[in-house]
Amino acid sequence: MRILATVMLLFFACQLVPAQNTDGRITLGLRGGANMWFNDYKDRKIAPGGDIVFRYGISPVFSLGLIGGYEQLKIEQKEPDLQRTEGYLKVDGIPVSLIAWFNLSPGSRVAPFLYAGVGGMMYKRQNGFGIYVPENTWYKTMHIPVGFALEAFAGNSVSIVVDVGYRFMDEWTDNLNIEGSMPDGYATAKAGLHFYLGSSDSDDDDYDGLTNGEERKLGTNPKSPDTDRDALRDGEEVKKYTTDPNNPDTDGDGLTDGEEVRTYNTDPKVADTDGDGLNDGDEVRKHGSNPLKEDTDLDALKDGAEVAIHLTNPSNPDTDGDKLNDGDEVNIHKTDPKNPDTDGGTARDGVEVERGTNPLDPSDDIKKPELTAEVGAAIVLEGVTFRSGSTEISPESEGILQKALNTMRQNPAIVVEIRGHSDNTGSRATNMRLSQQRAESVRTYLVNRGIAPARVTARGMGPDYPIAPNTTSDGRAKNRRIEFYRIK
Repeated sequence: MRILATVMLLFFACQLVPAQNTDGRITLGLRGGANMWFNDYKDRKIAPGGDIVFRYGISPVFSLGLIGGYEQLKIEQKEPDLQRTEGYLKVDGIPVSLIAWFNLSPGSRVAPFLYAGVGGMMYKRQNGFGIYVPENTWYKTMHIPVGFALEAFAGNSVSIVVDVGYRFMDEWTDNLNIEGSMPDGYATAKAGLHFYLGSSDSDDDDYDGLTNGEERKLGTNPKSPDTDRDALRDGEEVKKYTTDPNNPDTDGDGLTDGEEVRTYNTDPKVADTDGDGLNDGDEVRKHGSNPLKEDTDLDALKDGAEVAIHLTNPSNPDTDGDKLNDGDEVNIHKTDPKNPDTDGGTARDGVEVERGTNPLDPSDDIKKPELTAEVGAAIVLEGVTFRSGSTEISPESEGILQKALNTMRQNPAIVVEIRGHSDNTGSRATNMRLSQQRAESVRTYLVNRGIAPARVTARGMGPDYPIAPNTTSDGRAKNRRIEFYRIK
């Protein structure tokens, strides 16, 4: 019962193994089991036996080979008679047969076989006293095996086999030839293992979805499921994605086929999935743009044009931070999308476009204020200074601010915007904040001295409106200024 339970467990485990084929493969087998001799004696006995199998698969259905081994046969006659003079006989036989196997379910995990063959057996007989009958010599008999085998694969190179069959012999193996009796023979039941050598074109040794024969035609490795190591199985590449299983980067875009399929959802057969002029690998690895969109940052420039021609950032619509869209700079203003001040005239391109000056002409970058009290005019309060990096008004500025205060008192209808300006030292964000705070300080000065809050507002202009080049200390000092801009 234990043996039967073990065999059943092994057969169940074999259901987890992919289907196998036997054609084109050599089989070596070792089996053992029990025999029961049928002859002119009456009382049957069970005896051991074992054999060795050598087989070659000629086709998925047909195999041819040899079986040889050692078989022991026993028989008993509890009541000897004149014809059956021995009460007990034992045969030690060495059979060799040429066998043809017929696979009834080729390519299955569990394959049933029918087989038949022809051969011979050398044997000796002994009686119950160990005496050779009739003498100590080797006798010969025909040996014709037929039977049924069930083979379950436990892997692509080993199977578990259960075999039941019958072996026909001549009439003389029991040293009797009783008229009208059938030829002698024995039933046999064996189990064992078959070991497979070589490879079948019908098999899929690496379980990649391609048969070994298909892989040989394609030039892929039938022992490796991913020949080109691109994280796609060879079968997936051929049957699902139609990529080259021998080339990890079918379209040559710098991404492996596996990365394109599993990570980026790009087309592994098209180098530029979104058709923006930049191959997928450049977009993903070098510039951080989206290889599925032509214009990742929606700046009216295709990512490919940005990277290959303009060298801008395809993930940022304003590469140089000048408040102009890269696409507008290239297509409309003809400015450099990588340089915030294309003409080098100290005013950023965005500022010039906003105020109507030419961002390609440096001569109009510096606006000369007209010292007038007309609406819309900007009056520079020269001499108003602040402590370095501070919003605190310096004592020497008192005289200038007092004049501005007197003008506001004498002209109660005037409404002004106090504008704070800075040079370009430091970050733009810092200068914008500092210029706003300094304008607020001047407004507070006026309001604290009786000017109605509604008549003065404060606005920080940062470094965007210089009146002198920022290349010298004198020019930077002029740009750090306070202006009164008359609104009404």
